[in-house]
Amino acid sequence: MPLDTSTYSLALLRLDGRRWNELRRMHAQISTQAAADGSSYLEMGNTKVICTVSGPSEGRRGGAGGGGSGSGDANATVQVELGIAGFSGVDRKRRGRGDKRTSEMQMTIANAFADALFTHLYSRSTISITLHVLSQDGSLLAACLNAATLALVDAGIPMSDYIVACTSGSTSSYSSNDEAADPLLDLNGLEEQELPFLTVGTLGAGEKVSVLVMESRVQVGRLEGMLAVGVDGCKQVREILDHAVRRHGKKMLDSVVA
Repeated sequence: MPLDTSTYSLALLRLDGRRWNELRRMHAQISTQAAADGSSYLEMGNTKVICTVSGPSEGRRGGAGGGGSGSGDANATVQVELGIAGFSGVDRKRRGRGDKRTSEMQMTIANAFADALFTHLYSRSTISITLHVLSQDGSLLAACLNAATLALVDAGIPMSDYIVACTSGSTSSYSSNDEAADPLLDLNGLEEQELPFLTVGTLGAGEKVSVLVMESRVQVGRLEGMLAVGVDGCKQVREILDHAVRRHGKKMLDSVVA
């Protein structure tokens, strides 16, 4: 069934009751798995991701089925493995190791963190990031990037700043050819199926874009507004992740003092 966008111009509200520039509810936890060097659990709306980090460790170079990025032995290699549960989506489709979209997401995440992490401190080492998707409802790549950031912070691996990400879209499809369409922030699964959208990731609190992925067609005139809304959304996401990190740090300090 096509997405009913008639409410956008009438009440300025989306199907889930949000305004155009509002994020969905986000919930973030750190150190969810004691056996891992670093771990996190993140919810962006109904998209739920678990992330674990192991390393830096000596050994594996470019494992099977995972995306990796590095610059020879001088820097550590960032290895990413993404597993999407068969029950996570509506179609109950199980993605194999050779799935093209999964491989692209793994490579995107690996390249993003290879630039943000201080990999030169860990020569001839591997940093392994493992992501498990429990539920999908839009913003999947953004949720994976945010969850990986929290897990890397928990693992104590130094980085220049947080990598934070979110999605932005447009209120009308490419075929409608509406240059005056309004941008939308943080699309859910139903909106992503019908509307053009992009995933933008920034490094830190500024506007330095480190990840930009677009898998749909859109008029060039709409792109600037979508990107501006996405960057602004990343600033909101960074505040949420930073609050989660500080809350966890305070909890650790309180347990030591006690």
